[in-house]
Amino acid sequence: MLFFRNKINLKTLLPKGYTDIHSHVLPGIDDGAKTMDDSIALIKKFQELGIHKIITTPHVMGGVWPNSTEVILSKLRGVKERLQEEGITEFSIEAAAEYMLDEKFIELLEKKDLLPIKENKILVEMSYLNPPSNLFDTLFAMQIAGYKPVLAHPERYNFYHMDKAKYADLKRAGALFQLNLLALTKYYGLPVQKTALYLLEKNMYNCVGTDAHHLRHLENMNFVLSKKHRLLLESLVEREL
Repeated sequence: MLFFRNKINLKTLLPKGYTDIHSHVLPGIDDGAKTMDDSIALIKKFQELGIHKIITTPHVMGGVWPNSTEVILSKLRGVKERLQEEGITEFSIEAAAEYMLDEKFIELLEKKDLLPIKENKILVEMSYLNPPSNLFDTLFAMQIAGYKPVLAHPERYNFYHMDKAKYADLKRAGALFQLNLLALTKYYGLPVQKTALYLLEKNMYNCVGTDAHHLRHLENMNFVLSKKHRLLLESLVEREL
């Protein structure tokens, strides 16, 4: 019953000083912002929502988006220069990456050529079709190398929806979980929303992110949540990764 549910938007939800650790703002290197103008429009929308610091995370995926550390940091410098030109001074942007767990990632891991979102924490993702056969070996190898895996949007991996015990296996293997805030709406579909609420109730998430690729993502950040889920979410967004 909606009578017992709360409508909240992102601006009222997030604490002062919140840093968004998952987005695709750098222009022309993945399926996020296409142009510099797109990047600036996204940044202005972040500001409208009360977010003044982001660590943007372009995809790194062998054969699709083979972005190197050098390419990512070069694009970051370009965005920072444009912000200065636009007179946008009260906004901080840094860059990490969202790494697909594929053969390219193994190469980068062996060279320790990775961009962490914070300290030793590396944002990783899987295919939406199936997990890699060496998933747990890779998570172990990351930790042996001194990194902490942060699994992006675990709620969106449909192959786990009917076998939620796998989420506990991933946590035991050392993975941190990052919630896509939009998953709490029906934006990605009802099964994803139900799984996100399940993981929230089980206190399995460690951090949240917008995963903003374009303006529509940020424009749809309005939630209708029960009091219980709102309290759980408020507690989650207050945590530091």
